Amino acid sequence: MTEQRAKREGGKKVVVVGGVAGGMSTASKAKRVDPTLDITVYEKSGYISYGACGMPYVISGEIESLDDLVARTPDEMAEKGVTVHVHHEVVSIDPDAKTVQVKNLETDETHTTPYDVLVLATGAAAVRPDLPGIDLEGVHVLRRLEDAAAVQRTLKNGAKEAVIIGGSYIGLELAEALVKAGLNVRVVEQQGSLLGNFGPLPSKLALKEVQKNGVTVHLGTEVTALEGDARVSVVVTAAGRFPADLVLVAVGARPNSMLAKTLKLNLGPSDAVLTDDRLRTSRRDIYAVGDVTATHHLVTGKPAWIPLGDTANKQGRTLGNLLGGQSARFKGITGTAITKVFDRAFATTGLTLEAAQDAGFDAEGHDIETSDHAGYYPDHRPLNVTLVWERGTQRLLGAQIVGYGDAVKRIDVLATVLSQHGTLQDLADLDLAYAPPFSSAWDPVLVAANVALGK
Repeated sequence: MTEQRAKREGGKKVVVVGGVAGGMSTASKAKRVDPTLDITVYEKSGYISYGACGMPYVISGEIESLDDLVARTPDEMAEKGVTVHVHHEVVSIDPDAKTVQVKNLETDETHTTPYDVLVLATGAAAVRPDLPGIDLEGVHVLRRLEDAAAVQRTLKNGAKEAVIIGGSYIGLELAEALVKAGLNVRVVEQQGSLLGNFGPLPSKLALKEVQKNGVTVHLGTEVTALEGDARVSVVVTAAGRFPADLVLVAVGARPNSMLAKTLKLNLGPSDAVLTDDRLRTSRRDIYAVGDVTATHHLVTGKPAWIPLGDTANKQGRTLGNLLGGQSARFKGITGTAITKVFDRAFATTGLTLEAAQDAGFDAEGHDIETSDHAGYYPDHRPLNVTLVWERGTQRLLGAQIVGYGDAVKRIDVLATVLSQHGTLQDLADLDLAYAPPFSSAWDPVLVAANVALGK
């Protein structure tokens, strides 16, 4: 189906599989652009359109309720003309007949629905390692609102000792949440560092930050089993046996690409679905958005699987415009991410030095430490900036920032330069705002650029 046909004929039947960020953004935008579209969304869980990134802050008590994270309900979408079915799973797809078979998870009944356009927005699933005891009560992952509700129930049952398996930014956000909820918290990470994909300096500072706040950390330690009588009570590792009445598994995620595999769609890194800049898959009239997709990386020029909610929303908006008959393109990502770990904040965009070298770049990197605003103005705090660039061309390849509060949002400046394939000199030439409460006369990112240029 061409964009022109969609706008000319209207009334096309659009079926969206998955109703969180990517799926609901697609459905909402498409319906606004072309109200004649007949849009139905099937969501396996009980919620749609929610802010999953807010779940740790509900667990900590900083946000009152999981309901506060829900942006839209099925009833609200119905008022906008979009039909949404929760607790409904699309179990099979016939691309030749252009139908989907749907199972009502509450009644076990199935039915078949036709489509003109199919959108896969099936997201990603938390990895649950194949460990003895992984199914014990009190062992959790955190991906859906139902997962967060299960963690809350364990907390209400009096949990005191928590073990987090995995030292990614999700694991560290959960460490902070559980400390604030009053638990003794231990993090067990198989690799030799925390926040490994943020680079060595952020990893070092993250370890210092969590230890300062009372979290016990075991690096280079593998979990071999979970033990307990119905409910988990012990985490077994090579370094010892640790008490636990709450275990959170935060070892990563994987794309929910099972349906894509049955359709024999072209897959990329981590078996994520490959799409073009119009979110088209390798099959006609089948599109994909969100965490199930591998996206064009603007630095490497290759597909990358970096599941982030803002990417899913942007893809959904782009596809919604396209399904409504407008012209739109999704250009790609730089992999910009930010997280708060207790008092410190960590941000990254593009590639770390190690990732750049692994990608084949002749790369160099440098760290600086400065302050987040003028040194003579009260309450200035340290800010660490790491730049990674290509020797010879001096093209910026990546950056990481560690600091306090909103100061680390400078990462957005660096992401902008990356997206334009800018150089260290392009960064150094930027005209950035200055006032003592916010910055020094030389902003930290300009200082980092000039230091790099002088190397």
